[in-house]
Amino acid sequence: MKRIILTGGGTAGHVTPNIALLPRLKELGYDIQYIGSYEGIEKKLIEEMQIPYYGISSGKLRRYFDLKNFSDPFKVIKGYTEARKLMKKLKPDIVFSKGGFVSVPVVMAAHRAHIPVICHESDMTPGLANKLTAPFATRICCNFPETVKYLPAGKAVLTGSPIRQELRSGDKEAARRFCGFTSDKPVLLIIGAAWVPLM
Repeated sequence: MKRIILTGGGTAGHVTPNIALLPRLKELGYDIQYIGSYEGIEKKLIEEMQIPYYGISSGKLRRYFDLKNFSDPFKVIKGYTEARKLMKKLKPDIVFSKGGFVSVPVVMAAHRAHIPVICHESDMTPGLANKLTAPFATRICCNFPETVKYLPAGKAVLTGSPIRQELRSGDKEAARRFCGFTSDKPVLLIIGAAWVPLM
């Protein structure tokens, strides 16, 4: 049985695409393990899916002044050491990274252990974590054709984003009834998110 390690965290956006992959990975017979931060949102979400979860130390690389910028590099180094031990223990065939700062030491540890790494970038331009892991990745998947030019030559693969299959099998009439809408006007669903730092 092949083993895959999924990683990514910090926000649900770094975890839910990994969750979308679970049914297909199980179908293909993969033994699935997850590496995230000690207590990040990913821990709760993944443990609810009955996937073995391993927490490692995680720091954040901020682009603004913060006293934590002096201590967090040591957390990242500790996380790298922990990730290397997990690579030796779990011996995965492949690592899939969805990004977030916890993924950086995991990807670097996998590369050091000669384990292939696939990264995924959801945004138009790569986030800092994926910029840091790009040199260590075997392939980097992305959602938009425009993103390819920002990725290392020969590594970019245009795949789109993993979507949970249940989102494709909704019942529009049931949704109209649930929301109290009528069928005489079109309905537009807009989904989005924004992150705004508080000063």
